Amino acid sequence: PAARLGHTTAMNPSSFHVLVTAAHWAPEAQAQVQAAGGQIHFMAEPITEDHLIARLQETGAQVLLVRGIKPVSARVLQAAPALRLVAKNGAGVDGIDLDAARARGVAVAVAPGANARAVAEHAVAMMLSLTRQLPLLDRMVRAGQWAPSTWQGRDFRDATVGIIGYGAIGKGTAQLAAALGARVLVLRPHGQADGFATEPDLHQFLPQVNILSLHCPLTERTRGLIGARELALLPQGSILINTARGPVVNEAALINALQTGHLEGAGLDTFDTEPLPASHPLAQLPNALLTPHVAGVTQGASLRVSTITAQNIVDHLTGAGAPAQHRVA
Repeated sequence: PAARLGHTTAMNPSSFHVLVTAAHWAPEAQAQVQAAGGQIHFMAEPITEDHLIARLQETGAQVLLVRGIKPVSARVLQAAPALRLVAKNGAGVDGIDLDAARARGVAVAVAPGANARAVAEHAVAMMLSLTRQLPLLDRMVRAGQWAPSTWQGRDFRDATVGIIGYGAIGKGTAQLAAALGARVLVLRPHGQADGFATEPDLHQFLPQVNILSLHCPLTERTRGLIGARELALLPQGSILINTARGPVVNEAALINALQTGHLEGAGLDTFDTEPLPASHPLAQLPNALLTPHVAGVTQGASLRVSTITAQNIVDHLTGAGAPAQHRVA
């Protein structure tokens, strides 16, 4: 289902303009928007506030379609009087100033859950890869080395996977991990978690898990949620998986935990700085498995996200039935 953050009255233009913060978008989604009278414009990287302002003013766009994390700041919104909708091609609203959007009467629409299964698969793939030390074994074989007779891998079965953030992605990750034989523990201050064991207190939760998997949104409450103290509470040799947002983890503390060996490994799809520079300390660590923020980018998931986003645009701009509302306080 689609969800909308904020609200403004729908309009019924015979033609409207959509500015996409990328050089491409799914053809099926483009066709949905064009059939409703939308004209689509694209942008090339790098996308800065100045670049956004220039293109919004040049196109007179009523819709800004945001792919990835882009600086949709108060300054950008102020400079685009024609703008009626910011449509996120995904679920995260990082980089979008929601307060400024509400103040200007600009709706913010998202496509939650459309790529949840893909992200969950990616998270579990990272867990399995690091548990079985596949990156290390791959490097050994490529270097002409063979595992000695004393080699023993670790078992994923019976490991305890701790889930922080029990939305669609966290739930999907828990289900996949459990299906492979892991015990699942969910950080859940209130309520149940579909039969999985729960723990309400973070600092009681962490010592119980071997694999910590993060699926919470980035908010002021979750920024730096996992710092040096929290990493130290994880058992020696634990694994951390972050397919949520980089700043949920204190990066310096994470690097130190990997360097000292307190963490056996980390699977990271998100970072404080994206793209991650080749010179970054994380890129130098052999026990860090890194992917370029693509956990949710599969053929099926990308098409679902794009077509839900396209429908959000059509519904809002033509008044053909607005998406279910989900307001941000």
